[in-house]
Amino acid sequence: MRLRGPGGIVIGVLSLWGLVSGSFRLYYQSFFNNEPAQVILVLGGDVDREYVGLKLANELKLPLLISGGSNPEHAEWLVDEFGIPRSLVRLDYRASDTFGNFTSLVDDLYKKGVTHLILVTSSDHFARAISVGQVIAGSKGIRLSGVAVSCAPLCQKESLYKRIFDGIRSIVWVVAKIDLKILIYNQL
Repeated sequence: MRLRGPGGIVIGVLSLWGLVSGSFRLYYQSFFNNEPAQVILVLGGDVDREYVGLKLANELKLPLLISGGSNPEHAEWLVDEFGIPRSLVRLDYRASDTFGNFTSLVDDLYKKGVTHLILVTSSDHFARAISVGQVIAGSKGIRLSGVAVSCAPLCQKESLYKRIFDGIRSIVWVVAKIDLKILIYNQL
């Protein structure tokens, strides 16, 4: 596929700028990172994901971060049911979508020295979430491992457009700290 016109020029310039400025240097480091996982990140949207994340946190003795999950009262009840100290669980409600799950958290994780996290999300959007996460978290040197939670019989296949758009959106954010979705919708 060959990009022409202003879109191709913008993507080309942003990519070149990212390579020259070193924005992708940490991404390459994350690819070769063999450190054990330090945090479990659950993308909200399904209580089953939170349940699996809590189970993993309990088994692996790792802190748990739930981004955009169920309401705080229910999430705290689940944490108590699993017997995990609340000090090891962080609930974060800043994100409104998968892209936002990563962009709202990546700087905090980087500052805390996280180099490897386990991503828990539903199987129907696992591929998109892991690719978005690998670009955004990878830009900070953070490796992602993933756990796909079954969503059957409620799974909904994601469109190719959504997967490609969020991939491009992630690259643009890493290179220019611009959310392409906001930029596009503000132009309409």
